[in-house]
Amino acid sequence: MASLAQQIGGLKCPPFSTAMNSKSLFNSKNHHCSALPRKRSVISAAAVAITNAQTRERMKLKEMFEDAYERCRTAPMEGVSFTVDDFNAALEKYDFNSEIGTKVKGTVFKTDGNGALVDITAKSSAYLPLREASIHSIKHVGEAGIVPGLREEFVIIGENEADDSLILSLRSIQYDLAWERCRQLQAEDVVLKGKVVGGNKGGVVALVEGLRGFVPFSQVSTKSTAEELLDKELPLKFVEVDEEQSRLVLSNRKAMADSQAQLGIGSVVVGTVQSLKPYGAFIDIGGINGLLHVSQISHDRISDLATVLQPGDTLKVMILSHDRERGRVSLSTKKLEPTPGDMIRNPKLVFEKAEEMAQTFRQRIAQAEAMARADMLRFQPESGLTLSSEGILGPLTSDLPAEGMDLSDIPPAEE
Repeated sequence: MASLAQQIGGLKCPPFSTAMNSKSLFNSKNHHCSALPRKRSVISAAAVAITNAQTRERMKLKEMFEDAYERCRTAPMEGVSFTVDDFNAALEKYDFNSEIGTKVKGTVFKTDGNGALVDITAKSSAYLPLREASIHSIKHVGEAGIVPGLREEFVIIGENEADDSLILSLRSIQYDLAWERCRQLQAEDVVLKGKVVGGNKGGVVALVEGLRGFVPFSQVSTKSTAEELLDKELPLKFVEVDEEQSRLVLSNRKAMADSQAQLGIGSVVVGTVQSLKPYGAFIDIGGINGLLHVSQISHDRISDLATVLQPGDTLKVMILSHDRERGRVSLSTKKLEPTPGDMIRNPKLVFEKAEEMAQTFRQRIAQAEAMARADMLRFQPESGLTLSSEGILGPLTSDLPAEGMDLSDIPPAEE
């Protein structure tokens, strides 16, 4: 223990300066204690300065808005060189033709259930009523493609006295185009379809190119009534197109005559099954109803017609006969079968081979007719014609006597 005490006691430390040490401690404490309040004072002062600046800016903007509001309320035109009177005068000088019948360009900017508002760069907007939006019957202008943003040419048809706005029409322009189209089709002698929409005691009314044409019963190829023809489409030709008198007369007979002229015996046509009967099926072949008798459907016997054909089916048929006076056409798919029974087992093959089989049928018919003509000439030499080996009629050959054939050497048919 004594030894440890002696060792500790033998250690020498440099002496302290009491005054200096106390001053340093005092200054250190003062430094740390005074630094924090000073920083806080600087931050607070900066925040106050920013807040005051924002407040002054807001007050300045408020004064500007209040001043502008007061000027707009008390003297809105003060300092403005272009007045309302100047604006109205400029409109009056604008050369805008608002006479009825004038065509103008306009842009649709709003639609509703009754029509559409159109900007035609006039003093006020123009209005397109629903009834004037299309040549067809529609329930909303959108059905005719009239939507905001559409730019189109309109015709002025009137003026609304309540607000001096103009009334426009697209229907009038479409009627002009429809009449022009009908005159063109009449000149080209075109057959077109028309839907029957009404009738009276003299005939039926059909829609053609958006116009209502009259088809007298004398120009209808069938003996159907107006009620039976209602909503049906008829092939038609133009008889009279008179825009000035608003007369459009059509004929179903003329259209049918042209169609029937193309129905040669042995020709193949495409038809649609209209109805089934116990004795066969009625086929629509371009506006003409033909009968496909049950015996002419297939070489094989058909017990139930509905198992082979259904209304609406599309098929190829061959013309067997055509009675133009009575308007009857007989059809066959039996003659188009590559092998008997194909129409029942594989109708697709029948339709694929239809033209080929029809050509074979026509060749057989031609050969039969040539043989018939040869037999006729053999017994009627006075006709002055002869038949070549190709079946072509021509003048008698020089080896025949002028007075005809000598029949004395022909043996009797029976001994």
